[in-house]
Amino acid sequence: MALYEHVVIARQDISPQQAEQLNEDLKALIEGAGGHIAKIEYWGLRNLTYRIKKNRKGHYSLLAIDAPSDAVKEMERQLSINEDVLRYMTVRVEELDLELSPVLARRDRDRERSDRPERGDRPERSDRPREDFAAS
Repeated sequence: MALYEHVVIARQDISPQQAEQLNEDLKALIEGAGGHIAKIEYWGLRNLTYRIKKNRKGHYSLLAIDAPSDAVKEMERQLSINEDVLRYMTVRVEELDLELSPVLARRDRDRERSDRPERGDRPERSDRPREDFAAS
């Protein structure tokens, strides 16, 4: 079987639960055809670079697939007739990358930064002693 990375962009009007259900439907389709989904990442509602079918945002998902080519062709056929799907792209790869994608890794890194307190070595502006500039 061949290895693929697949990205789907769904309409902004659907709920995150519907986007997750679309991922589950794709998983069932691939597994029903003898394939295997190694990883599914839901990236959330993100801005599009340009409008697609009057949408400014889309629900992004990444799937790492190990499946026969017939299963991938059937999945793409199903996506092409689904009204909720704006775009999809499937790329054949030499090996599957099962680590966290850069999109989610950056989100986690940003979340960790927001949890940490700001630089603690400087007192707040209101706590600093005021200098009398009028004395000079």
